[in-house]
Amino acid sequence: MTKIYNTTLSEDTRRNLRQNSPITESILWSKIRNRQLNGLKFRRQYSIGRFIVDFYCPEKKLAIEIDGDSHYNDGAKECDREREEYIQNFGVRFLRFTNKDITGNINGVVEAIAKIVPHPSPLLVKERV
Repeated sequence: MTKIYNTTLSEDTRRNLRQNSPITESILWSKIRNRQLNGLKFRRQYSIGRFIVDFYCPEKKLAIEIDGDSHYNDGAKECDREREEYIQNFGVRFLRFTNKDITGNINGVVEAIAKIVPHPSPLLVKERV
């Protein structure tokens, strides 16, 4: 079986991306790291197949991308769409936010993510009679 997630071939690239992350990624990371969002584990710069996503929640199979200026260059929309379709073939859902979303409304971004990955219901415990 071929390894799809976090391949060793992309390890150096992923590490470099984490070490040189844009401020918008750092802002969102500060809100979702260490299980702060509904107790879910998110990972930064996570590879899925031949692509690397900004954030990934393995438990919910959710990828989060922050679209910076480079996503508005010629041909970028097409590349993003192709990349997203490829990753969705693995059953992964996608959320996209812009740099402006992050800097102008981080609380709204976190709320939007929380709606997609709701907090698990507490276990129902039957009372003893």
